[in-house]
Amino acid sequence: MEPRITVVTLGVADLALARNFYVTGLGWKASSSSNEHITFIDAGGIVLGLYPRNLLAEDAMANPKGSGFSGVALAQNVTSKSEVDSALQTAVKAGAKLLKPAQEVFWGGYSGYFADPDGHIWEVAYNPHWQLDAQGRVVLPE
Repeated sequence: MEPRITVVTLGVADLALARNFYVTGLGWKASSSSNEHITFIDAGGIVLGLYPRNLLAEDAMANPKGSGFSGVALAQNVTSKSEVDSALQTAVKAGAKLLKPAQEVFWGGYSGYFADPDGHIWEVAYNPHWQLDAQGRVVLPE
């Protein structure tokens, strides 16, 4: 099996609210393949899906009742500290909860965290040890 992620689907309590947060609030573009049941967003070569939590759990044959920290955080790397600050401000203005204000971190970078309206945790980070290509994708050292 090749190491590849093509889709990350977030189970959401209210699809319209989640779509509004990501599309209107953050300014991300929903694909024309989205409909009233699911939203797809091109997230730099990975598809971000928004789907009702109970239906996602049903499809996976899992319990939809979840609470607290799930052990997963999504992240977006940017090219500067000021981009971290700007992205966090945009997220909060769109309705996110700021979990950790942007700050210098132990690994030598600068980052902060927010939670979307469903509590999904996002980190926005500037990592001076990584390069980003022209599309904003991380280029890891070999």
